[in-house]
Amino acid sequence: MRAVALHFVCILLGIILSFAQSSSNRSQASFDQRPKASSDLSELLGKAGAGDPVAQFRLGLAYEAGAGAERNYEEAAHWYRMAAEHGIPAAQNNLGSMYARGLGLPKDDKEAAKWYLRAAGERHPAAENNVGFIYATGRGVPQSDVAAVSWYRRAAARGYAPAQTNIGLMYSTGRGVIEDPKQALDWFNKAAKQEYAPAEFQVGMMYFHGVGTETDLSAALKWLRKASEQGYSPAQNQLAYAYEHGRGVPQDYAVAEKWYAAAAERGLPEAEHNIRVLRTFVQKLSGGMASEAETLTGTGTPTKGKAFTDSQ
Repeated sequence: MRAVALHFVCILLGIILSFAQSSSNRSQASFDQRPKASSDLSELLGKAGAGDPVAQFRLGLAYEAGAGAERNYEEAAHWYRMAAEHGIPAAQNNLGSMYARGLGLPKDDKEAAKWYLRAAGERHPAAENNVGFIYATGRGVPQSDVAAVSWYRRAAARGYAPAQTNIGLMYSTGRGVIEDPKQALDWFNKAAKQEYAPAEFQVGMMYFHGVGTETDLSAALKWLRKASEQGYSPAQNQLAYAYEHGRGVPQDYAVAEKWYAAAAERGLPEAEHNIRVLRTFVQKLSGGMASEAETLTGTGTPTKGKAFTDSQ
């Protein structure tokens, strides 16, 4: 059985865009909506050009996502800035994200931090989560786990799933708080109940390894499957691992390959490795070389279990 590796992997995500998120993100603001048709875009252009800040914000969303308009990060950043300067917190947050990712603007962590903090000052939960993320990672601000926890709590208290997940991660590793796996699981559960895939994955991993709770493979597979069906690649990789090794489900190499392939298509390095190892194993097994194949499959790697998420 492969050794389990659990550690933090900072996943740089982006801004709050409900249309770019899976349907799992129930905590998105209602105004984060893309234009539905080109005629809607024309109407937005007219309103935005006339100085309507909400239209300016929505036009930025349209250009960033390529929804009703050709994707154009420079135009997206321009319209986000127009709305941000009119005091729209969501636009301030998204402009910060453009700076953080270097999309349509030079990458600048300090500018990103400035806009995140401005939006967070208006109690915009995605921005509060992003401020927590930059303090946790030391991007544009001095690194501080205590400050990160404080900002995550602000957003988490209003039910913002990514922040609830990040609080769980802080408790699971004792960063900025006393390590407490049960508290971690409690926060993961809050976010998972909103069908937030990264939290569903974390709940699944806690049950899979018996951290903060008793080992319960049935519960683990339920949550891992939920996250996998939303296209969350770490969960897909772990679900494949379960099928490959018969953990909580009948051993089934075909199903394992299916889920490894799904995760690999999304660019997860562990899955790309695991599917190569599994295919080599199956090929050798079919050729009567089971003992050599078993050695090969043992070199694969399970999913890494910890991953901060900023808002996207």
